[in-house]
Amino acid sequence: MRRHRTISRKSAKPQHGSTTKPGRNNVPAAARPASSTLADLQEQVSALTRELAQALEQQAATAEVLRVISSSPGELDPVFKAMLKNATRVCGAKFGVLFRYDGGLFHPTVMLDVPPALADFLVRQGAFPPLPGRQFGRLCQTKNVIHVADVASEPGPLPSFRYGGARSTIAVPLLNKDELVGAFFIYRTEVQPFTDKEIEFVKNFANQAVIAIENTRLLNELRESLQQQTATADVLKVISRSTFDLKSVLNTLIESAVRLCEADQGVIGRPRGATYYFEATYGVSRVCRVHGKSPCKN
Repeated sequence: MRRHRTISRKSAKPQHGSTTKPGRNNVPAAARPASSTLADLQEQVSALTRELAQALEQQAATAEVLRVISSSPGELDPVFKAMLKNATRVCGAKFGVLFRYDGGLFHPTVMLDVPPALADFLVRQGAFPPLPGRQFGRLCQTKNVIHVADVASEPGPLPSFRYGGARSTIAVPLLNKDELVGAFFIYRTEVQPFTDKEIEFVKNFANQAVIAIENTRLLNELRESLQQQTATADVLKVISRSTFDLKSVLNTLIESAVRLCEADQGVIGRPRGATYYFEATYGVSRVCRVHGKSPCKN
């Protein structure tokens, strides 16, 4: 009798570690999506683009100011206006004021887009001394940039806040050999502190303003010197030609003196007893000339 053997046909269990299914964790790093890296690159490109645009804008503003300086020798008003306009625009500010500092007083010299109420206040106030501890006082004391993130937090309501709605502001001093000669005040009407690059940009304009002030002073001194030399030469010519004509010499002298002093009229008098009689006049009315005595009034 034959025995039948039964053969099992169950499939063998797979051994651990022999085969694995591909999963996310097993994908090489180089093959994963680099969304975060791409976003970082885009942000860097955007930042560089903004910086480039700001740099080009600052260069254009500086070039415009230099053109105004070269085309307006001896004239400070158009130079100050160009500087204030470009500084305010590049900083994205609302308005600005240039103050000159002389004799211990601040003088509002140039105003740009200042709100009417604040402009009226500055005109009525005129020149004013800096108060210790306040914005102008700190500027005089430190001779450094005064950056206020919010003027509403300053002690006491400042006129720029009360009449102009100013919030963030910078005061950049104009220094001539460590001597304060003025300041740029740039105002924003929202709380948005100025960046270091914006402050440096305004400081560059402040340096140019000091150079313009000094060049104008030297140019005016040169003009005055030339005018004096010309006037002296005219008088010497008259003297040499009019040896015995004292009246002509005196008339030339008084005319030159009045013009040099930018006056309206002048008189040369000589005493005769207790009264001074007019020997030469310039710009004096006919009635006064006919009267010919010092008590005469125009």
